[in-house]
Amino acid sequence: MSKEQTDFRNWDARKLSPKAQEALRIRAVKTYLEGEKTQEEIARIFGVGRSRISYWLKLYREGGWEALKAKKRGRPSEGKLKGWQAAVICNLIRDRCPDQLKMPFALWTREAVGQLIERRFGVKLSVWTVGRYLRRWGFTPQKPLRKAYEQNPKEVKVWLEEKYPEIRRRAREEGAEIYWGDETGVRSDYQVGRSWAPKGKTPAIETTGRRYRFNMISAISNRGKLKFMIFRERFTTEVFLEFLRRLVKSNGNRKVYLIVDNHRVHHAKRVKEWVEKRKERIELFYLPRYSPELNPDEYLNQDVKTNAVGRRKIRSYEEMEGNVRSYLLSTQKQPEIVKSYFRAPKVRYAL
Repeated sequence: MSKEQTDFRNWDARKLSPKAQEALRIRAVKTYLEGEKTQEEIARIFGVGRSRISYWLKLYREGGWEALKAKKRGRPSEGKLKGWQAAVICNLIRDRCPDQLKMPFALWTREAVGQLIERRFGVKLSVWTVGRYLRRWGFTPQKPLRKAYEQNPKEVKVWLEEKYPEIRRRAREEGAEIYWGDETGVRSDYQVGRSWAPKGKTPAIETTGRRYRFNMISAISNRGKLKFMIFRERFTTEVFLEFLRRLVKSNGNRKVYLIVDNHRVHHAKRVKEWVEKRKERIELFYLPRYSPELNPDEYLNQDVKTNAVGRRKIRSYEEMEGNVRSYLLSTQKQPEIVKSYFRAPKVRYAL
C-alpha cells in the first residue's frame, strides 16, 4: 500500500473545519445529482461512509442547499430563554417566595425555577439546564435563614437606621461597651455534618441513647469579648439577674450596654428595677421583635452547638458540659473568633 493510500485511509472528514465540511457535503450531493455515480462510489471518492451520503441527500431533499450549510457549534450562548425573560425570572426569584406566586414549593429549587419558567414563558427545561442558568445568573444553593412572618419590617428599619446608631453614639460619649446577649438550650442529640461512606450504606455513629440538656446564656462584643454562664435550671428572672451581676463585675469600671431580644424574662419587673438602681453601670436595650438574625450572639450559639456538641461523641452529661465549657473558654481567649461573628451580612451593622 502506497503512502498516499495510507494517508487517505486514515483521513477523517470529521476533523475538517465547519466550512470545509459544508463544501464537502455540497460537492458530494452535486456529484450524485449529476447522475453518473452511485452513492457507494461517491462515498469512496470523498472518504466518507455510504450512510453519510444518504443522510446528506435526505437533508437536501427536505431543506435544499440551505440544509447542507455549516451550523454554529457548541452550546447556545443564550439558550432557550431571551435576555428579558431571564431578567424577569431573576427578579421573581430575588423578590418573591414560591408560595407567593401560588406554586407548591417552599424554596427556590431547580424544579421550582423550571416550573416558573414553564408557567411564564411556556419553555420546558431540564433540571440540569435550569441549574446551568442559575449558576450563570449568579445564584448558588444556600441554606436559608428562618424569618418570622410576625416580624415588622418598619421596626427593623427604625432599629438599623435610628435606634442602634443612637445607642452606638451614646456608648461612645459615656465610654460604655456594647454587648449582645442571648440564651439557648444545648442538647446531646444535636447533630450536624456528614460522613463519607459507601453509596447506599448510611454510616452509624455509636452514642448513648440517653438525652442530656442544659442551658447557656452569653454576651459578646464586637471588640472580641465573650462572657457566658452555663446553668441546668430553666431560664428565670433569678438566672438572668445572676448573669447581669457577673457581667457588670467582669467589665470593671466600664459601663455595659446590653442588647437582648424580647424574652419575657428580659422585661421582668425585677430585672427593670435591678437595672434602674444600677443605671450608671448597665443599661438594657431590646432588638425588634422576632428578629434573631440581627443578634450576632446567635452565631456563637450555632458555633457551640455545631463544634462542641454536634460533631462530638456524647457519653455523659458531665462530658457534654465539659466539652461546651472548654470550647467557650477556648473561644474566650481568641478575640478574633468572636469578632468573626460580626462579619455575617445580617449583623455587619453592629461592627
